Amino acid sequence: MVPLLLVLLVILVLFGAGFAVEVLWYIAIAVLVLWLLGFLMRSGSGRWYRW
Repeated sequence: MVPLLLVLLVILVLFGAGFAVEVLWYIAIAVLVLWLLGFLMRSGSGRWYRW
């Protein structure tokens, strides 16, 4: 019974980590797209953001 629970726990952790990594990829892509849009749409005088 204990080995079965350990295997299920490992599967759950790996699934959670994979899901988290995939979500981070989507966030990174969204930030990249926003940065590129801001770079292309900026005015001639300066940047469109205040970082």
